[in-house]
Amino acid sequence: MRIWKEEFEHAFVTSENHFLPKDMNEKKIPLLCNHCENPPCVNVCPTQATWKREDGIVMMDWHRCIGCRYCIAACPYGSRSFNWRDPRPAVAEINKTFPTRMKGVVEKCTFCDERIARGQIPACIEVCDVGAMHFGNLNDPKSEIRDILLNNFSIRRKPELTTGPEVYYIV
Repeated sequence: MRIWKEEFEHAFVTSENHFLPKDMNEKKIPLLCNHCENPPCVNVCPTQATWKREDGIVMMDWHRCIGCRYCIAACPYGSRSFNWRDPRPAVAEINKTFPTRMKGVVEKCTFCDERIARGQIPACIEVCDVGAMHFGNLNDPKSEIRDILLNNFSIRRKPELTTGPEVYYIV
């Protein structure tokens, strides 16, 4: 939920590199919540509708959200959106096992926590037909994701903000 595409030069504003391939700045990069190590959105939520799980996933409870949008203002990545209208009519088939979002609340990516609880991978990873997206436990030094990051050059969005973004982009 809440994944969008942005041109590389807009997604990585502070990653200045004058020697990128010519078409790199125009390439669309998928963006999502960075599941920060120090998430500013958690600190400002007055109802604790946003919190960080022990495994590092930053969660959102749509039923606790009062729509104040403090979290939107606090997120330096633009990773949250506000439902000005009821999103349910736009969904072709409602999944009864997933909590229904409603008008007047904020939403964000939760790495499909309901799928993780069933031992599945997030839906975005599953449907990525080119194998460009990976998911795993960054705290496990023997995990596949750690191996991928050790063997590929990666960047993070706005790491200088000290939020500790935990989403890595392999370039």
